[in-house]
Amino acid sequence: MFTEIPSTRPDTPLLNSINNPAQLRQLSPELLPNLADELRAFLLYSVGQTGGHFGAGLGVVELTIALHFLLNTPDDHLIWDVGHQSYPHKILTGRREALLTIRQPEGLAPFPRQAESQYDAFGTGHSSTSISAALGMAVADKIKGLKNKSVAVIGDGALTAGMAFEALNHAAHTGADLLVILNDNDMSISPNEGGLATYLAKNLKLANNRGATTAALFEALAFEYHGPVDGNDFNSLLPALSNSLNKAGPQFLHITTIKGKGFAPAENDPVGYHAITKLEPITASPKTKPLTYANYFGQWIVHAANRDDRLVGITPAMREGSDLVAFSQQFPDRYFDVAIAEQHALTFAAGLASAGMKPVVAIYSTFLQRAYDQLIHDIAIQKLDVLLAIDRAGLVGEDGATHAGCFDIAALRCIPDIIIMTPSDEQELLLMLNTGFHYNGVAAVRYPRGSGSHQHPKITDEQIPIGKGKVLREGKTGIAILNFGALLPESSALAINKGHTLVDMRFAKPIDTTLIDQILSTHHHIITVEDHSIVGGAGSAVAEHIAKKSWNGTIEIKGIADQWIEHSSRTAQIQKIFE
Repeated sequence: MFTEIPSTRPDTPLLNSINNPAQLRQLSPELLPNLADELRAFLLYSVGQTGGHFGAGLGVVELTIALHFLLNTPDDHLIWDVGHQSYPHKILTGRREALLTIRQPEGLAPFPRQAESQYDAFGTGHSSTSISAALGMAVADKIKGLKNKSVAVIGDGALTAGMAFEALNHAAHTGADLLVILNDNDMSISPNEGGLATYLAKNLKLANNRGATTAALFEALAFEYHGPVDGNDFNSLLPALSNSLNKAGPQFLHITTIKGKGFAPAENDPVGYHAITKLEPITASPKTKPLTYANYFGQWIVHAANRDDRLVGITPAMREGSDLVAFSQQFPDRYFDVAIAEQHALTFAAGLASAGMKPVVAIYSTFLQRAYDQLIHDIAIQKLDVLLAIDRAGLVGEDGATHAGCFDIAALRCIPDIIIMTPSDEQELLLMLNTGFHYNGVAAVRYPRGSGSHQHPKITDEQIPIGKGKVLREGKTGIAILNFGALLPESSALAINKGHTLVDMRFAKPIDTTLIDQILSTHHHIITVEDHSIVGGAGSAVAEHIAKKSWNGTIEIKGIADQWIEHSSRTAQIQKIFE
């Protein structure tokens, strides 16, 4: 059992001899526990050097070894749901040394990625896609007459999403050979919520005491159920896994693991050790972390809930990430973690709003994509009173393309009657949350990951005029920078350096057309800046308005280029916008 992360590389001779799964399969089963110890030690060391997802990978070390030992990868299809737990898989599939580059420019992706390795059967990053993908591969092999295995490894958190059950429901009708492994560690990123989590926990306790299992639920869906099995014990895991792999039709293997296995702090605090930053030198001075945009949102929602009994807070399994912890503790009857179910989150909010409540949905930009139909069909068309607090909007750094919040403005601004606000700092965030909360309709406030101005703003009840920007600096060059959102410091530096006019537009919808017209009358060149895709974003909205005018000037749109964002630091990603 490790109690601290090693700062020097551990001695791992057995692991060093494994450069691909074929070599792993040459080992005797008796050596697998030794390999697991070395793999866990190297994983602790490597993540300490790079930062990254942590606890989930520690929990599936034995499972990863067992799967590659018994499967014929890459011909057999092995899919890791979400991919937080895929670091041991990367280590065993020829990427051991490259793991020290993970999440860095030109380095390994933080999640499975087809283009990175033939062993990554399917790219992931968002939850609950593994069963659908594995079923598709199993059906394809059946059509082609191939005998390859298809295995989906899904956590109990990811199993709470409707898409997972859609795939389970469909599997029985295909007759395909599919193995679903439920990795039950009683955790996702936040503690699991909902009836399924309660069901699994209750029946797992019964299984340990009286032999009852969760078989009824999955056998009702025509899966042959086996388990629960200790997924951190090779003596239990290998025979159970071999048995399931050698049976035809839909199979379901329920294993239990410990998130953070082998590292005492992570076992004791699986939420806190879901991911870590890289280790700082021991001599470094402790750093005080500034409050983030999410922290200020967390303070605001408590403040607003104290003033309005209608407010209810909703999150799809991101209590800690969206900083709803204090709200959940102070207003438990008005706090709802709906588990990993973004579609349900929005229609649930629609129902609450229809009954006179005021829902605030705290959701990451990249996850809002999964509930687009519900936003349009169930909320917007009915003109319901819902506030979307869109966290992680824009560039997110090392998590890369799967988590970048690049598309929300383009997706939202085509929806009638919605307002979209882009705070340039934390004070603006608080003002816009007030404005959106009191707006009678659908309002969205998009804000970035991390911190901003560090000005320590105070929460008030003040609002701002809807659809109105403000001029921050009058220039003399005939060039104006129209800034949307959190890139204001960079826009300001450019404006001061070049002597340009600087405008904080505040709203991506409705844009301040009156202010734009004033700018057009005195400027010959417009530069729009946004932490969002150039295609369809706020700059496009400005260009659409200008196209209606007889202005002879030019417009330049700075934002995220029309390409997928590779993982690197957010600072480096922002620099590309201003190149």
